[in-house]
Amino acid sequence: MVRAALGPPRGQIGRGPSRFAAYLPAATVVIAAFSAALPIVSTSGWYPDFGYLAFISWRLLRADPWPAWWAAPLGFVNDLFTGYTLGFSIALWSATMLALDLIDRRTMWRDYRTEWVLAGVLIAIDEWLQWRVAELVDAAPPISQMVPPVVISICVFPLFAWVVSRIDAWRLGR
Repeated sequence: MVRAALGPPRGQIGRGPSRFAAYLPAATVVIAAFSAALPIVSTSGWYPDFGYLAFISWRLLRADPWPAWWAAPLGFVNDLFTGYTLGFSIALWSATMLALDLIDRRTMWRDYRTEWVLAGVLIAIDEWLQWRVAELVDAAPPISQMVPPVVISICVFPLFAWVVSRIDAWRLGR
């Protein structure tokens, strides 16, 4: 018998999910929402909503990491750290979760481009609703200032999707 066969198993065999695998998706969304508290000084708000990008990246990658009701607490955390009107992300993230559940039931498969277009539509709706809420309180910037965050968010989404897929592979022990 070969000596390597007598030793403990090496590599991927026998390695299971990490200890906190069930909570890691929510923790990464919360950490992404915390990034809004970084000292980034900008007069136009060009940076994307990192919490929402992480949220839709996880939801498009897997439907099973969290139940649908987790969208509300995660949206609440995002509202606290991004400075949105309290309840904006709660409602938007819950609606996003419901919409993606309906899309999952209607489609048999989705490829990468379809998910990117779907994420782009969701991001555009998010930015438009932010603009509408700001318009209600007479604080809306010109609509031309809303274009850069939408374009940057749509272009950054594949990076977020890749990072989330790597975290998921580590989380599940693959």
